[in-house]
Amino acid sequence: MTIEEIREAAAGLVGIAIRTPLLEVRALSELAGHPVYLKLENQQPPGAFKVRGAWTAIRRLSDEEKRQGVITYSSGNHGQAVAYAADRLGIRAVVVMPETVSIKKLEGVKKWGGEVELAGRTSEDRLKRCQEIVEEEGLKVIPPFDAADVVCGQATVGLEIVEDLPEVAEIVAPVGGGGLAGGISRAVSLLKPDVTVTAVEPEGAPAYHRALEAGQPVRLDSTASVADGLLPLSIGKLPFEFMRNVARSVLVSDESIVEATKWLFQEQDILAETSGAATTAAVRSGRLEPSGPTVLVVSGGNIDPATIAALKTVAA
Repeated sequence: MTIEEIREAAAGLVGIAIRTPLLEVRALSELAGHPVYLKLENQQPPGAFKVRGAWTAIRRLSDEEKRQGVITYSSGNHGQAVAYAADRLGIRAVVVMPETVSIKKLEGVKKWGGEVELAGRTSEDRLKRCQEIVEEEGLKVIPPFDAADVVCGQATVGLEIVEDLPEVAEIVAPVGGGGLAGGISRAVSLLKPDVTVTAVEPEGAPAYHRALEAGQPVRLDSTASVADGLLPLSIGKLPFEFMRNVARSVLVSDESIVEATKWLFQEQDILAETSGAATTAAVRSGRLEPSGPTVLVVSGGNIDPATIAALKTVAA
């Protein structure tokens, strides 16, 4: 993946995704001893960064592949992004979602005309059902994180940060399958290799952490966290290759994720879902001590105030 390919993806996103702002949060800066900014991907039209990768992957399909329609498997945000992108192109989209999907994310897919299929509780359950439908109907799969065009689209987050904040010392991203952190890692390695990339995961879903220990992606027996968007059983192979020599790993507790989600909403008027608040949790809990100007990616905001008020940890 070249910087030219990442810049092409950025150009292709004009009019589809927004160039999200960097917001310095004084309370976080004072706590860290360095300027701390939030990259507000919760402001994207479908509510999360996923639109970057989904649109890039679908836009780059051949005309014949577009006519066939697309399908994906997703816990929520990627599914909404695929439905949004397909709607903009006037093509069919099927999204396989978990039986435990939130009503807000389910309605988000349907809002953009996506057809929803519910299957099990794990990413593997969703992938299996997705493959069955592909065999039956011949749709084109748009993977949630382990695909070059998807990761290239997510890399535009890193491109924007480096361009908008040249003095950035650290970029912090939440990790589920690794598409976002992998894309940021690739962009940073090409543009500004002295920038530190930090990958934040829930303690109950340490897919990247375990992969680093093993030197390759490994399958976790199970995952559990209040951050429902960060629960794949394994990090993607391609994101891992981009991250392994670039991004360090930080684990945060569910308690700190809930606290950060509520703090962002109540004190900063920022609607961040639990997965998107994980980066703020890393700083507020002390698990991450920035060494210079730092950007925390708020990856998504598909949550409502009532859900935030009712949040409890998985353990509770």
